[in-house]
Amino acid sequence: MNSLFRRKQYSSDPNQGQLNRVLGTWDIVFFGIAAIIGAGSFSSLGEAIFRGGPGVIILYLICGFACAFTAICYAEFASRIPTAGSAYTYAYASFGELIAWVIGWALIMEYSFGNIYVAFSWSDYFTSFMSRIGIHIPDYLTCSYTEAKKAVAGGSLNKELINAWNTAPVIGNLKVIFDLPALMINGIITWLCYQGIKESKNFNNFFVLLKLFVILLVIAVGVAYVNTGNWFPTNNEGVKSMMPNGFSGVMSAVSGVFFAYIGFDALSVLSEETKNPQRDLPRGMMISLGLCTAIYIVLTLTLTGLVDYRKFDGVGDPLAFVFQKENLNIPWMEFVVALIAIVAITTVLLVFQMGQPRIWMAMSRDGLIPKKFQEVHSKNKVPSFATIVTGIVVGIPIFFTDKTFILDFTSIGTIFAFVLVCAGVLTLPPKEKIKGRFHMPYINSKYIFPIVFLGGLIFFYFWQPDFFHTLLNWGDPIEGEFRLSMTIYIILNFVLCYLAFSKNLSLIPLVGLSSCLYLLTGMTHNNWFWFGLWFAIGLVIYFTYGRKHSKLNKA
Repeated sequence: MNSLFRRKQYSSDPNQGQLNRVLGTWDIVFFGIAAIIGAGSFSSLGEAIFRGGPGVIILYLICGFACAFTAICYAEFASRIPTAGSAYTYAYASFGELIAWVIGWALIMEYSFGNIYVAFSWSDYFTSFMSRIGIHIPDYLTCSYTEAKKAVAGGSLNKELINAWNTAPVIGNLKVIFDLPALMINGIITWLCYQGIKESKNFNNFFVLLKLFVILLVIAVGVAYVNTGNWFPTNNEGVKSMMPNGFSGVMSAVSGVFFAYIGFDALSVLSEETKNPQRDLPRGMMISLGLCTAIYIVLTLTLTGLVDYRKFDGVGDPLAFVFQKENLNIPWMEFVVALIAIVAITTVLLVFQMGQPRIWMAMSRDGLIPKKFQEVHSKNKVPSFATIVTGIVVGIPIFFTDKTFILDFTSIGTIFAFVLVCAGVLTLPPKEKIKGRFHMPYINSKYIFPIVFLGGLIFFYFWQPDFFHTLLNWGDPIEGEFRLSMTIYIILNFVLCYLAFSKNLSLIPLVGLSSCLYLLTGMTHNNWFWFGLWFAIGLVIYFTYGRKHSKLNKA
């Protein structure tokens, strides 16, 4: 059992590593904006608004709050371990090998599967834009086989998916349906990542500026048309509320909202390519997270003020949608947004596609996966084989999966990684303060955390009494999954209150841990089932290969 939790000691020397150190603080900020503001604002935001109504901004605040404390925990680890690997490396140093493997396996889910969703979103905008300029791509080349099949079986009203199924050519008994634009952009991004970090940086920084321009333009133009009455729509009981579907409706959007934030942890894999990772990386992560949270809140308020939240049902391009003929009817804005959205989502693909190979490289260095994954290109200084494999791993599922499944699957793996990073910081010993390096301040949580948690529970009871009554009514089958998750969450927090009081735990990682555990309550049993299956496959690989070939066996 001890061998399963053996820990690896990492050097704190920032000069070690095989990759090019060319990134500064603002390069990290730009990569952060590239990763965070993309599919979350240009695609999944529409579904989130439909589920939660204008009150979904509360969920953005909750996610931003959780990610802020988590970012500080990532920054603390980055200041101690300036090497590639992200949460995988941090877990290896704090929890040991088995947990590190689990995190590495979860990060494969986050980066690779996350990019599948982003590729689908890019395809939606690209196809829509091409139609606007008179170039029609056949419907059976703009969606996955699974999406079209589900649409027909479920009697969907989506004309494009139905038409894709009905018009697709047939080879044998198989209809030829696949998302050609998604496959193409995956190939282009893989090629760009292979060229090197400097080339990727320049490409990214330019595109991020374009992305910020169009978002600010949407807000600036939209403000003049905002109808504040849309922020308080009437619910089924005839009551005006920012949360027309209740707080549980807001929480049901957690996958879509959290997906908007998951990119920030990809920055930690750039440690070996940052000039001063112990200073620049923490600063860049927190600046980009703060900026993006503010942008998301203002953007959500603008969109929900422009159009009734119910109209966002099934809308995959919400920023362009509000300017369509049936809404504000501003054709030039619709055109500009659709064009820049293609650029915006491209930068998300770039950052995620850079993250996955570096996770594999770190795992390969430790012997947990084959040596081939740690190969670094002699000229480009990138993990060459791992980059190519990442492109393949993202590309193949594009043929047979669909966006909804991928979105939920990605979010649960990421939140799980965040939980372990925050918990890992609680196990770290004190470190010497060195000028110029990030140092997480210690705040004793002995009294603060129990008071804040219990006070928050009482406040929430009076703020949302109906929600609490539903939670306590175990005879009511409605929202059974969420009720069970919330009950477990409350019990776990009482345990954390006890540990905070008895162990004098640090407040910042403790709040991050509690916040991320709360986000997990929005996951359904279906999410947990697939995550459990993925987890089981990972354990089989670890015990049949990773444990035997671990470098710690030779230590």
